[in-house]
Amino acid sequence: MKLLIASDIHGSAAYCKRILDAFEKEHADRLILLGDTLYHGPRNPQPEKYCPADVARMLSEYKEKIIYVKGNCDSEVDQCVLPFPIMSQYAEVLIDGLRIVLSHGHLDAPPMSPGDVYITGHTHVQLNANENGVRHLNPGSPSLPKEYSKRAYIVYENRTFTFKTINNGKEFDSVTV
Repeated sequence: MKLLIASDIHGSAAYCKRILDAFEKEHADRLILLGDTLYHGPRNPQPEKYCPADVARMLSEYKEKIIYVKGNCDSEVDQCVLPFPIMSQYAEVLIDGLRIVLSHGHLDAPPMSPGDVYITGHTHVQLNANENGVRHLNPGSPSLPKEYSKRAYIVYENRTFTFKTINNGKEFDSVTV
């Protein structure tokens, strides 16, 4: 199974479209969204082509393929316009002998064991780190990257996580676990 993992679209119709184009180009089976999809929040600038209604419409076409965890900018009213569940703080994917724990990243991490993979968003900064035997990954944000980060997403396939740029799918980091 192939997964495409993204976070923090923040209402950008332009970057939502790019994520969905990447999803199609990668022939991924599931789209994992790590929250903060519709609203840009009071601390963030308005992203390019900000239109939460368009983002909701585009994602609705993929409702059967989306796994979602709630971000700090997501609210109950967002659930009214999205036809897939968005209110879970955590999710878990068991694949290829791996336990992948998903969270937006604004809350404390749930209990994990060495060998687990923890994937978060929230910071808008890419991360690929080993923390006490747990691999911690963050794809950053395609619409509002911060610090040194690229506009990117992560692809998972066969126990390998590959970071790719949103513009051309160019690989810039990877880890096999």
